[in-house]
Amino acid sequence: MISIQAKKHDNFSVEFKFGFNCTDDGIKDQFSVNAWMFVPNSLDINPENYGKKQFYRDIKSNIRLITPVYLLRDIAQDSSQPLSYLRKALERVVNNPHPSDIESYEYHLKMFAAIFKSALRDHASHLRSVRSLESAEYLVNDYVDNAKAVLSKFRSLYQIIDVPTVSDKIRSSFRLCDEFMSHMVELRTIRLIKMLDALDVRYDNIRKNFISLITDESEYKSRMGYGQLSGEPVHDGQLVYHHGMLKKFIESELYINLDKKKDGVAVEQIYYSIAAGVAMIFATAVAWHTQVRYGNITWPLFIALVVSYMLKDRIKDLLRYYFAHKLGDKYFDKKATVAIGDKKIGVIKEGFDFISRSKTPDVVMKMRDMASFVEDESHIFEEKILLYRKHVEISDSALAQVDAYPMKGVNEIIRLHLNRFTHKMDNPEVPIYSFDAEGNMITSSIQKIYYVNIVFQLQHDGDAEYHHFRLTMTRNGVQAIDKI
Repeated sequence: MISIQAKKHDNFSVEFKFGFNCTDDGIKDQFSVNAWMFVPNSLDINPENYGKKQFYRDIKSNIRLITPVYLLRDIAQDSSQPLSYLRKALERVVNNPHPSDIESYEYHLKMFAAIFKSALRDHASHLRSVRSLESAEYLVNDYVDNAKAVLSKFRSLYQIIDVPTVSDKIRSSFRLCDEFMSHMVELRTIRLIKMLDALDVRYDNIRKNFISLITDESEYKSRMGYGQLSGEPVHDGQLVYHHGMLKKFIESELYINLDKKKDGVAVEQIYYSIAAGVAMIFATAVAWHTQVRYGNITWPLFIALVVSYMLKDRIKDLLRYYFAHKLGDKYFDKKATVAIGDKKIGVIKEGFDFISRSKTPDVVMKMRDMASFVEDESHIFEEKILLYRKHVEISDSALAQVDAYPMKGVNEIIRLHLNRFTHKMDNPEVPIYSFDAEGNMITSSIQKIYYVNIVFQLQHDGDAEYHHFRLTMTRNGVQAIDKI
């Protein structure tokens, strides 16, 4: 199964998050993602000025393991797997601080914090979908009580490593995780309060519980010397940076480094060799035929040799173009090995090219046309079609062998930067003139917008599903991303 989420990342980039979930049947899972981008011709994005090199500069990809899923209330249990794993890791690092034990300790420490963050997010997401005040009260109490319980049990484990035999560096890692978890509770709870404030309902008791949790964490951070907002710009800017570093520190165990290489190098060289061979056959055939007919050294032979040499290079270049572009959909541009440590768990391939409307599947064109404001909009604007392809292969059996937690697959976050798309856009605002009831002219400034449509095809185990997103853009960047 493949999941997809889309959001605006900043003014000039959008982010797509793919979840590649393995089936746990011992067989390698095959995933395919095809994305067709429909770009208005007025933006001047074409193969001459926006080739593969430019596209891969504008796309950034991070791949990470899917965080193991636990309910918040389950983590709060003394016998929970994350707590048990962490407790044993702390005991080992105290009794025998071997490098492998220190590595295991930091791994379980970070995994616990990441699992806690994920559980908070899932509980908060479920709470947002509840419309009954009674259910909301129960879920809020459950959220507050279990968050407090998890934090309390986690912090009590510090006593295990608060001994002279444990280095300051080891204790520092624990405090960093503690600070991260406290910050996540505060951040997630504030977002929930903002959500409730936007609803026209009576929720005084719910709000009090949330405020109590935030107040407790704020007082705790003060006692521990953890950073808090002060209203001073420089300090608060440093604090935001610090929180970003904490997030990277915690999630470092989940991110996977990819060893990327150009794909199909051997096949490409074979094709290019064939092209050179065909061109040489042509030149040799012309020379041989002319020599047989006119003799060894004649003007016709001289001219034939010059012409054949000129045409030989053209034939070679044309065949190279054919193999690169006409057969390009059979191969990929890049190939990356997905590995955790020295254990290979899968392969990712990706390719990019411009394609014609005739080569775009009918179902994709129909989905594109669903977002049209006028009939045959894609023809009117002479849209260029960019195709980005990705093939992902994950071995769930190999994945199960490299981690103590039940890993279900990988997430890939793709960030597409669209700065180049705005270079040829008109001014972000255009004047529009109208008259009021008294006949006075009114001048209004209206945004000049452009639409970029993206249709995704997600394939797994022979099943395919489609998703359509529309980007609303101006010269100032991305204004919105909507699911059609």
